Formats: sequence, C-alpha cells, structure tokens
Amino acid sequence: MPAKSKAQQKAAGAALAAKRGDIKKSDLKGASRSMEKSMSETELRDLAATKRKGKPERAPAQ
Repeated sequence: MPAKSKAQQKAAGAALAAKRGDIKKSDLKGASRSMEKSMSETELRDLAATKRKGKPERAPAQ
C-alpha cells in the first residue's frame, strides 16, 4: 500500500530502520514508534518505498 503523504513515508522509513537495527527503537517517536510495533518489515518497506513527488506534506484529515 503506498503512503498517502510525505510524513507517512518518512515515519515508515524510520520505523523500518529501527526494525532492521540501523537505529535504536528508543529513538522513535509518535507514528514511527507505533508503526514499528504493529507492522511487518514488508509492510514498512512498501510504505517507505513510495515516491514522494506529488504527495502532500500531511494527509488531509478525514
């Protein structure tokens, strides 16, 4: 599933780095912390691989 905003893509990238052990899990904050706990590495990779061009900085509230 592609990311809906740049912020979501960045958070997924941080969570993926923590899951792989590249950064400490304790360094995560907010959405990236919950993403790391609740999503698989494959799901995080798909979100993080989304191209940012044309995406809003934040997803509109629904």
